[in-house]
Amino acid sequence: MVNEFTPDTEISLSFENQRAVVSPWGASLRRYFVIDASGGETDILWGYSGGGSKKGGQGDVLIPFPGRVAEGRYLFDGRVLQLDRNDKEGPNAIHGFVRSLPWSMQPADSNRATFDVRLDAGTYGRRGYPFTLDVGVTYLLDHRGLCCSFEVRNAGHEAAPVGAGFHPYFTVGTALVDQAEAKIPGAGIVAFNERLLPTGTILSAAGSEWDYRDYRLIGHRRFNHCYTRLERDPDGLATAALRDVKSGRLVEVVMDRSFFAVVVYTGDAIADAPRRAVAIEPMTCATDSFNHPEWGLKRLVPGETFSGRYWVRHRREPGLPQK
Repeated sequence: MVNEFTPDTEISLSFENQRAVVSPWGASLRRYFVIDASGGETDILWGYSGGGSKKGGQGDVLIPFPGRVAEGRYLFDGRVLQLDRNDKEGPNAIHGFVRSLPWSMQPADSNRATFDVRLDAGTYGRRGYPFTLDVGVTYLLDHRGLCCSFEVRNAGHEAAPVGAGFHPYFTVGTALVDQAEAKIPGAGIVAFNERLLPTGTILSAAGSEWDYRDYRLIGHRRFNHCYTRLERDPDGLATAALRDVKSGRLVEVVMDRSFFAVVVYTGDAIADAPRRAVAIEPMTCATDSFNHPEWGLKRLVPGETFSGRYWVRHRREPGLPQK
């Protein structure tokens, strides 16, 4: 059945007035929207339909490493390993392997879909990742909104470096992201050089122009930042948000404790559609964590499972304060 899937294969999910479109191709999240009483659609994600219409990593799953690995090279358990250098911004590896694979699909409910894929050491060892993982991703619509959960099991015979990330773009209906406000729960920012590679330092966001722990207008700022030291509520949840004070539209991305970092990107480099939406990317480790394992990298031993989830919530709040 896996071989029957193409980049155009899509599955529709529904719950009450919510709709989502997902695909077994990359286990991608392609649309999320709500339907009003008159039948009108309000997009929460900046989405797409059909594999050839994707822009800028829309809805991708990023496993076993989100973000970049500098020069595609890393050291793990005494071995120097070389990944494919597939980053258009420089000679680096980026965003893992699974986003361009056909996954298998478990029987779907009207509001739930689960996809599975195996990364085999025999195949991916030749590409610099000689470890075997069983990966699952589930999308669920319910009264809380859209939930995306993941599970990674080490199905091999040695420890493996593992990170997971997701690449949804969000919109609150503004023509450009400049008119929207963002709230980002990160107190730290990974310092980058001119090639977008970490320097090994995490800077304090406090008091800087990139301190968005309270709502601030995005304006003309060009975000491509990896935030760490996430501030959490008493339940351990960290929440990033996007809102439009004029319409009262609010989108929240709520991350559980498995997520160490969140990348925020305003899509400036997307051809034909720059700054249309904001990528808010939950990541269980910071970019280049294969070379900085203290930045959330999971060392998964044989038979061990690593899991987590994030939620997307949408609502309108008339009368939001102007800033």
